[in-house]
Amino acid sequence: MQIVMVLVPLMLLLVAVGIVLFAWAVKSGQYDDVEGPAHRILYDDDEAMIPKEARVSNPDQATDENADDDRQDGDPRT
Repeated sequence: MQIVMVLVPLMLLLVAVGIVLFAWAVKSGQYDDVEGPAHRILYDDDEAMIPKEARVSNPDQATDENADDDRQDGDPRT
């Protein structure tokens, strides 16, 4: 029974510390953008892997060219 008298206050102290740490994390902006870093890692190092002759100076130009190529294959669904 004496161990319960030690463990209950210890547990309450740990819960209070957890709540304080969580409140600090929320106030400091740790949970503002949870998806951004996950998507950003996919686009970080792509520029170095693309051969120089295949690079496009304008990203919109590449999208427009790919759209034209897709329409020329005769598929009526595109």
